[in-house]
Amino acid sequence: MNILKDLQPNDVFKYFEEISQIPRGSGDEKRISDYLAKFGKDLGLETIQDEALNIIIKKPATKGYENAPTVILQGHMDMVCEKNIDTVHDFTKDPLELKVDGDFIYANGTTLGADNGIAIAYGMAILASNDIPHPNLELLVTTDEETGMSGAMALNGEHLDGKILLNLDSEEEGFFLVSCAGGVRTNVSLDIKWEETKENLRALEISLRNLKGGHSGMEINKERGNSNKLMGRVLNALLENVDFSLAYINGGSKDNAIPRECDALIVLEESNIEKVIEICKEFDLMFKNELEANDKDVTVKVCETLEIPNEVFSKDSTYKAIKILNLIPNGVDTMSMAIKDLVQSSTNLGVVETNNKSIIFKNATRSSVGTLKEKIVKQTSDIAEVLGAKCEIAAPYPEWQYNPKSKIRELCKKVYKDVTGEDAKIIAIHAGLECGLLGEKIKDLDMISFGPNMFDVHTPNEHLSISSTMNVWKLLLEILKEIK
Repeated sequence: MNILKDLQPNDVFKYFEEISQIPRGSGDEKRISDYLAKFGKDLGLETIQDEALNIIIKKPATKGYENAPTVILQGHMDMVCEKNIDTVHDFTKDPLELKVDGDFIYANGTTLGADNGIAIAYGMAILASNDIPHPNLELLVTTDEETGMSGAMALNGEHLDGKILLNLDSEEEGFFLVSCAGGVRTNVSLDIKWEETKENLRALEISLRNLKGGHSGMEINKERGNSNKLMGRVLNALLENVDFSLAYINGGSKDNAIPRECDALIVLEESNIEKVIEICKEFDLMFKNELEANDKDVTVKVCETLEIPNEVFSKDSTYKAIKILNLIPNGVDTMSMAIKDLVQSSTNLGVVETNNKSIIFKNATRSSVGTLKEKIVKQTSDIAEVLGAKCEIAAPYPEWQYNPKSKIRELCKKVYKDVTGEDAKIIAIHAGLECGLLGEKIKDLDMISFGPNMFDVHTPNEHLSISSTMNVWKLLLEILKEIK
């Protein structure tokens, strides 16, 4: 603790460090929710903790702002839990190990959780203050934003009086978000037929490593390598040249993070080993060439293991698993023709995992056009059907449509110009925010999203700019001051 004690704004970083000590992966938010509920009650403020563990803390307006519209400050309490393969860290027990490097805050070998812990810290600092002018405030901190937005889905809009929502879940200073994509998860499950491993066979582990990964919405346009899809190409080539059986494929850990690593174990006759090594070397060079500009450190390695599995996939299960992996959609599908450089629809094969019954392919699909989202889902389900697998659809959430009459957008543009002397950039993004859902829950809600500079979110290299955190803090206080 106290790694951030000398940073400004002091209270913001104090609370950010406190919440960094509390495990808060998606689905494991009870401790952070209880902490926030206690925080609100200790301040003597009206505090609501609902069944989904969402937190609402209400603070009355300061003098002169009693008649101003109520403002909702909003973020989410869960974080994506990613770590480097050699990092020893238990996200269910261990606090994050923060470190400062120049203008940036990192965590040691893990995600930082600035997405979206910084929103919580901003909100807590404002609620705890005695000298910040503001209208009636409602701090809304939701659960499970990263894996399905179930917290926002379960929210009772009647608990909130706000008509203006400042979503603090954005990652680039000076950019104000006014529209975002909707999304859905698809899980393709292929039942495995297992067979006893024949005698005198050998086992090879094929590993893909050193990809950058990233946020499956914000960074899908960077064309970084997806370890699961690259593994599909390797295995598909092997299938055409070598007789083998699969024992497992495992890659990625979150469907909304571009996967950085993937491992497959194959069992084969000794006479085929050199051919496998040769093909994997070819793909190692091929991927380095293809990804030279955006993921040049990618590696494909083969290592023989002396532990031969007792059972392997049948030939039919091996074939179907590899074909699904190779054929399932991934990456940018369409670009917007209305907004320059905006991804319109995409999908991310974030997780492939093998258990004792099946192999599961987990996808996060996004689009600002509902029918295009449905098209990708249908393509995925058709591939599953043809290859004898099941496709389950989960956690759909709506897009946030642009509001041409937004007053908060115009106020934010004015305040940003007054504070910085520069023009704010008004944009739409491909990532999913909770604004679409909240707009359905709370009638006539005028919304905007902004936040400080953070980089490589959803990866162990996630880092937050200290100076930008201060800049956005000043901007946020000025916006609240101007709402009368």
